[in-house]
Amino acid sequence: MSAGFRFSRAWAMVRKETKHVRRDPFTLATALGLPILLVVFFGYAIDFNVKDIHMIAADRDNTRASREFLKIFTSSRFFNIEPAAPGRDPQMYLNAEQTQGVIIIEPGFGNNLAAGRPATAQVLLDGADNSTTGIISGYLIGIQQAARKKFSHSRLVQPISLQTRFLFNQEQNSRWFVVPGLVVVVIGMLSILLTALTVAREWETGSMELLLSTPVRPLEIIFGKLAPYLGLVLVSVGLVYLIARFQFGLPFRGNHLLFMAGILLFLCLCLAQGLLISVITRQQQLAMQLSFISGLLPTLLLSGFIFPIESMPPFFQYLTYILAPRWCMIVSRGIFLKGAGLLELAQPLLMLLLLNIVLVGLALKRFKKDLEP
Repeated sequence: MSAGFRFSRAWAMVRKETKHVRRDPFTLATALGLPILLVVFFGYAIDFNVKDIHMIAADRDNTRASREFLKIFTSSRFFNIEPAAPGRDPQMYLNAEQTQGVIIIEPGFGNNLAAGRPATAQVLLDGADNSTTGIISGYLIGIQQAARKKFSHSRLVQPISLQTRFLFNQEQNSRWFVVPGLVVVVIGMLSILLTALTVAREWETGSMELLLSTPVRPLEIIFGKLAPYLGLVLVSVGLVYLIARFQFGLPFRGNHLLFMAGILLFLCLCLAQGLLISVITRQQQLAMQLSFISGLLPTLLLSGFIFPIESMPPFFQYLTYILAPRWCMIVSRGIFLKGAGLLELAQPLLMLLLLNIVLVGLALKRFKKDLEP
């Protein structure tokens, strides 16, 4: 092979690969249609706000005070209260999985309130789904505070007044949290899959051997093969951005250039990962399977997309340091919601750059080694 990298030869391969992509409807549909479909579908499907919680109320006091207490539940947008059937044990609803919780108000509830004595009501929750139960427990704290305010007969001013204000997501809209993460999940998975399948197909069809017989260097082959897919994925990023802004009303409070810099670093990592998979497997089916295993599962489970990294065991917290989706997730959510700048995002950007150096270098070394006789 001739010495040195020649851009003219690499650009000729870019044009050839671009024509191949334009004639491949499956690739175009996967690169442009699949991200839109996944972001829209999961953007609406994934909702961390628990609403319309079905509760059974056993009001054994049946006074005005008990009914006013239950109205506090129904006046919120979270609970849907249904009276218990006469003579039926309320706990049987939980045993039969017919409700998410039971409210039991014993006789004397209204008399205790009228006399200024503490009045208690019991709430039984289905603890099988601990994540939902934890959210409901948080709602019940707000219900308790509202009940104290409504039934309190004291005019004394509390010595401490605690007021809570939510920053960056005042409406507590879970889609504002989910969609920036979906950008990372979908775009990362797509770029790994396209790259792995493209280069693996060259090995399967034998066209890679034809390239080796021409005076083209490995770096020129890589550039020519991957550049069109990088451009295609960047178009997908633009489409997903438009959906996030106009379909879901997501704010963008940061700098667009900084956002694109973080996305480009992440995409280069994903392309290098796909290249490494293709060189190792050299089979499209195996490359697809390994792409899903190494790209999708860590992104969903260990990037902070769904589960907070701070809540993970120490081993997995340290493991996330070598996973690019974790750092790109911070960049995406920080720029979209918080308007984070270069200083705030210095650590994730530097980690993405460092991972790029390691993984791109490893992919180039392995690719060049496989091409040498």
